[in-house]
Amino acid sequence: MKKTDMKKVRELLHLVFVNGESTRQAGIIAGVSKSTAAEYVKGFRESGLRISELNILTDSDLINTITGPNGKHVTERYGELVSRFTYIEKELQRPGVTLQLLWQELFQSNPQAYSYSQFCFHYKQWAKKQKVSLHMEHKAGEKMFVDYTGVKQSIIDPKTGGTTKLEVFVAVLGSSQLCYIEAVKSQKKEDWIKANENALRFFGGSPRCIVPDCLKSAVTKANKYEPHINESFKDFGAHYNAIILPARALHPQDKSLAENFVRTAYTRIYAPLRNIPFFSIEECNQAMWEELDKHNNATFQGKDYSRQQLFDSMEKAELQPLPISMYDVRHFAIVTVQYHYHIYLKEDRHYYSVPFQLTGKRVQISYNSRVVEVTYNNLRVAIHQRDTRQYKYTTEPAHQPPKHQFVTKWNADRFIRWAAKISPQTEAFIRALIESKAHPEQAFSACLGILKESKKHSVDDFSKACNKALEMNNYTCKFIRNTLENKTFNISKEEEIRRIIDNNDIRGLDILN
Repeated sequence: MKKTDMKKVRELLHLVFVNGESTRQAGIIAGVSKSTAAEYVKGFRESGLRISELNILTDSDLINTITGPNGKHVTERYGELVSRFTYIEKELQRPGVTLQLLWQELFQSNPQAYSYSQFCFHYKQWAKKQKVSLHMEHKAGEKMFVDYTGVKQSIIDPKTGGTTKLEVFVAVLGSSQLCYIEAVKSQKKEDWIKANENALRFFGGSPRCIVPDCLKSAVTKANKYEPHINESFKDFGAHYNAIILPARALHPQDKSLAENFVRTAYTRIYAPLRNIPFFSIEECNQAMWEELDKHNNATFQGKDYSRQQLFDSMEKAELQPLPISMYDVRHFAIVTVQYHYHIYLKEDRHYYSVPFQLTGKRVQISYNSRVVEVTYNNLRVAIHQRDTRQYKYTTEPAHQPPKHQFVTKWNADRFIRWAAKISPQTEAFIRALIESKAHPEQAFSACLGILKESKKHSVDDFSKACNKALEMNNYTCKFIRNTLENKTFNISKEEEIRRIIDNNDIRGLDILN
C-alpha cells in the first residue's frame, strides 16, 4: 500500500466519525483515494478504538492499529488479541504477574503481534469499556477492605417490643471481591476486632494488609501521612500477620471496594430482608449470610465467573494461613510505677510488681484476659498472670530491693477491712473515698485520718456521718469532723439544694420546691 500522510488519515477519520460525512465524501475532502479511505475507516471501526483516542496515539501506532504491519487488515489480529484479554485479566491478579510478562509469554515470539506499547494500549482501552472493577489493581491475597455500613439493622425485643439498632460490618477482598457481612452490637473496639476476625475466618486466610476507613476503633488520630493506628487493632493485625494500612484521607479510591459493596448490600441483602422481623442478632446474621452467599455466587456483569469462583481459583491459595488460636483483645496504657515498685491496673484495681529500679518511671502496660505485661524502653520488664481481686498485690520476689520484703502496712484492702469492723456505712464510705482517686495511694492518708477519728465517737454517730457524706458525695475528713461536732446528721435544705446542683439533678430540685 502506498504510504499516506497521517494528517490526511486523521482528518479522514475525524470527518467520518465526528462530522458524519460518508467515507467517499470524507476521502475526497481529505485527499485519500476511495479504496484506501474505505480500508482505513473499516479498520478503525473494527479496531475497538474511540475517536477521542486519536490524539494519544503516535502515527505508527495508529496506522499499525487500523492496518497490519504489511498493510494486512487488522480485524483478525485484533480479534485474536481481544480473545486473550479475559485470561490476562485473571492472570494479572497473581503476585508478580505484569502486563510485560504476559506480553512476552503470549506475543513476543509472533512477528505479526502487536508491539508491547500497542498491546498495553488496547488492553487498557478494553478494560475501560468492560468497566473492569478495581480488583484488577490488587494482587491476590494482598488486601482486605473493611468498614461499617451507614444504614443499621434492627432487632426486636420479644418481651417489650422495643427495637435495638445494630451496626453492620463489611469486608471485601481486593482481588476476587469476595464479600463478608455481619451485624454487631456497636462500633466499639472489641466488636470491631471480633468482626474483623470473623471475616478472616470466613475467608479461611489472612491477607497481607487490612485497609480500614478512619473510624476510631481502627485509627485513633487521622493524618494524611502518619495516621495513629489503635494499639489494640495493630496488635490484632500482628496476631494475623497483617499490616494495618488505613485508607488515605481525601483518596476515595482507597476504600471504594468496601463502599461499593455497602451500596450493593442495600440492594442485594437489605432489600430482600426488609419485611422480615428479627428477634436476635443471630437471626439477623443468619438471614444476611444466606443473601451474601447468593451475592458471592452471582456472576460478574459481562463475565462468566463469580466472586466465589474467582476466589477459589485465584485468591484462596494466596492468603496466609490463620493462627491456631483466636485473638485475645489486648489493651494498652501508660502508667507511673508507684513508690512501692508496683503499677496499678485501674480496670481491676489490682497491683503488679516491676523491678524496684523503675520506681517513679513511666512504663507501658499491655494486658488481655490472661496476662499483664509491663514494658520499659521497648523491653519487657515484667509479666504476670492477670488477677482481678480488688486492692490485692501480685509481687515477684526478684523485683524487690535486696534484703527487703515488701511491707503492705498501708494498702486499700487493709483500710477496707478496718472500716468493715466499725460498720457497713464506714466500709462503704472508705471504698467510695478510695475509688474517687486516680490512684488508691492518694486516699491512704485520708483513710487513716478518718478511721482514727472513729475512735473519738460512738459507732452510731460515726456511721450516720459516713452515711451523710455518701449522700453528699463529700469524701473529706473536714466534712466528717464538722458533721460529728455539730451533730448535723440530717441533710439541711441548703445542703440538699447544693447536692442537687452539684449532681445536676434538675428533677430533684423541682421536687424540693
